[in-house]
Amino acid sequence: MPVHTFSCLDGHTCGNPVRLVSGGAPLLKGNTMSERRLDFLARHDWIRKALMFEPRGHDVMSGSMLYPPTRADCDIGILFIEVSGCLPMCGHGTIGTVTMAIENGLLAPATPGVVNIDAPAGRVVARYQQNGRFVDSVRLTNVASYFAASDVAIDVPDLGELVFDIAYGGNFYAILEPQKNFAGLEAISAGDVLRLSPVIRRLLNEKIQPVHPEDATIRGVSHVMWTGAPRDKCSRAQRRVLWRQGDRPLPVRHRHLGAHGPACRQGPSQGRRRLRAREHHRLAVRRPGRGIGKGRQP
Repeated sequence: MPVHTFSCLDGHTCGNPVRLVSGGAPLLKGNTMSERRLDFLARHDWIRKALMFEPRGHDVMSGSMLYPPTRADCDIGILFIEVSGCLPMCGHGTIGTVTMAIENGLLAPATPGVVNIDAPAGRVVARYQQNGRFVDSVRLTNVASYFAASDVAIDVPDLGELVFDIAYGGNFYAILEPQKNFAGLEAISAGDVLRLSPVIRRLLNEKIQPVHPEDATIRGVSHVMWTGAPRDKCSRAQRRVLWRQGDRPLPVRHRHLGAHGPACRQGPSQGRRRLRAREHHRLAVRRPGRGIGKGRQP
């Protein structure tokens, strides 16, 4: 049996780990990062499982691989790998990847302070602030987000009829706002959120399977966002996000604040006039000993 060796850099971003594969990533076929993503899943998915699953990883492990860009307007291509598969876009993964790549000399963008990223979902711009060797903050401009569907009703066991908005911001999200049969996150246990999220994903995809208009390989609801009232005066809302199980036997959940989820929620908010035009969602979390790591999406 052949032995394969991979060199990796491990980081931590906004509550979730990022494992950047700095050596050993396979050569991929494809004229776009979306096509390369499909090639990776078809021929090299064992690498994802080896690096993300136990004993080298765990249920919330995620990572990335660097590739030459397929677009002339980008500095680098990024393939995202997680326990759930290969997401078209990963906000916290982008923040962590840019931070580690800059700090360790793996990336030298054409314009210092700005990284144009060729992601499977499209072009993402990361603006970073560097202090000496270290990157203190990263701000993202994500791919275009949009409101895909509204008022999608399904009958959820133990809760009854729930109505969801479907939005896109690199992945398709089902967004559950407080309503008749769901008073908000403060009224439901974490165990019920974990138990019901896979059921909700399945029921929604049986009823409506959204497809990106420019890339048919991006399809189906992969994330479920539960919302609630804010718990402090500095916040506008509370949310929990769970993504698809993939080939893992256990529910997989987000522990971090996320950087592309707010883009998804902003679409329905603007569509329902809960946000003013060009109003920002802001995220800020403290990285111990390293200042503030920030993700912002207009």
